Amino acid sequence: MPETRNKKASVIALCGKGGVGKTSLSATIVKILSSNPNNKVLAIDADPAVGLSTALGITVSKTIDDIRNELIRQVENGKTTDKAQMISMLDYEMFSALEEKKNIAFLAIGRPEMEGCYCQVNHILKDLIASVAGNFDFVVIDGEAGIEQINRRVMAKVTHLILVSDASAKGLNVVKTIKEVSGTAIDYKKDGLIINRLRSKTEFEKLIIPEEIDCLGWVPEDDTIRSFDIEGKSILEINDSPAIQAVKSCLSEIDIPVSGVDGALHKLTHTR
Repeated sequence: MPETRNKKASVIALCGKGGVGKTSLSATIVKILSSNPNNKVLAIDADPAVGLSTALGITVSKTIDDIRNELIRQVENGKTTDKAQMISMLDYEMFSALEEKKNIAFLAIGRPEMEGCYCQVNHILKDLIASVAGNFDFVVIDGEAGIEQINRRVMAKVTHLILVSDASAKGLNVVKTIKEVSGTAIDYKKDGLIINRLRSKTEFEKLIIPEEIDCLGWVPEDDTIRSFDIEGKSILEINDSPAIQAVKSCLSEIDIPVSGVDGALHKLTHTR
């Protein structure tokens, strides 16, 4: 169980269309932040497919939705009605669902919620997730594809919203919609767009990026990350790569502290 901390975590949420490499990018950010052994990093997978666990080489035994559904069954069967009892049970189950790997902890949200109104359970879960996050320096949330994830309970309040797209017009349209909707659905401090999996600076220069979106930079197609993704190997095992350096540069643009940024690559991926 993580030791209790009083400092507020930087909560980084990644959103975008499916298939743009959002999960690999989330795993790369976790790798970069956890490379400092003094950082305690919580990775939250808000995608029902739980792909982030594979990208980090972590096995999931229990999800938040498993905990939620079990509590609902107990409430419906009359076994649990007292709020204090629910909080105590959820608190224990929440920490038991954390999977730990060195200075990284992992929490999977799981399947989409069941139909029906279980507002009390949802509110308690939301508060407990926020409580768990308070034990870490950084929280990285891999949101589910599309715009629906901004209404899920774990996406209510973040400090940094990172929009992710590839070079496709469809991907850019999705992040534009997310940007428009997130203004009222998410309470964030800073946001920006990362264009992922580009083959060259020329591709970046041809893109028509919505004026209202601040572009943090672009990440090149990376054969090492691609092969790790195909083989299901943990991105944490990669020593370094052009994509990792590019992501570091993008994070520095949104005031997320990182070290070892390649100045030449930073200039390349941030000019049009």
